[in-house]
Amino acid sequence: MAPIPTGIQPGGGLKCPVKCILFDVYGTLLISGTGDISVSRKSVLISTAFQTLLDKFGIPAALEQVLESFFNGIQAAHQSAKRNGVDYPEVEIDRIWSSILGTDDMTLARRFALEFELMANPVYPMPHLESFLEACRKASLVMGIISNAQFYTPLLFRWFLKADPIDLGFREALTLYSYKIGYAKPSARIFDLAVDRLKELNISAKNTLYVGNDLQNDIIPAKRAGFQTALFAGDARSLRLRGIDIENVAIHTDLVITDLRQLLSHIPG
Repeated sequence: MAPIPTGIQPGGGLKCPVKCILFDVYGTLLISGTGDISVSRKSVLISTAFQTLLDKFGIPAALEQVLESFFNGIQAAHQSAKRNGVDYPEVEIDRIWSSILGTDDMTLARRFALEFELMANPVYPMPHLESFLEACRKASLVMGIISNAQFYTPLLFRWFLKADPIDLGFREALTLYSYKIGYAKPSARIFDLAVDRLKELNISAKNTLYVGNDLQNDIIPAKRAGFQTALFAGDARSLRLRGIDIENVAIHTDLVITDLRQLLSHIPG
């Protein structure tokens, strides 16, 4: 997969030195076929490939029935969490599939979930990702992740880059996946948690740069948390301006980038 150019020009500047960079994953570090990891999307095609997947796992139910159970399961979990005060709930997708498949074998449920996701949302590293991360490590930059994600998200780094996120330079304490926290972006909860953990590392929010492709889910809540921000506008599939004209994007973000390498001029060399 290759990014689809957006026609947007990079620009902007930062006010404070950067000691830490936090990243979104889907649509920022990884090209995403659907532009994000929204498991609530109902655009999954009822296809021959999906039928083959059901046959492979010995699932006799009809395609429509399985998909309806899947989305209804997510919706029910979201509604339950909202009743308990979670503003933007996240599910654990392997548990959803375990229930649908009628199995307590989580390895089986996860195998199915992974194959389903890769069919519904194929991914591939953004150009220059590996060399960019290497440059950040050489610069002794603290790195982390704030992303809507599932159990298979770190497996994608291992598959494409032959290393776990921690080995690639991401701090475990700053690797915040929505499925582990129970809150999804744009909830302030996940960003505030990052602020607290940064304080333990003696890094302030103003010296932290958050990079994401979605103005509503990434940039605006990161800005509210006190982070400097960079909107990744390198792929038309995933760029989410949320109705804001490109001329007004600079009001909401410090930087606009179209290639990860453009960040290197804004970090210590």
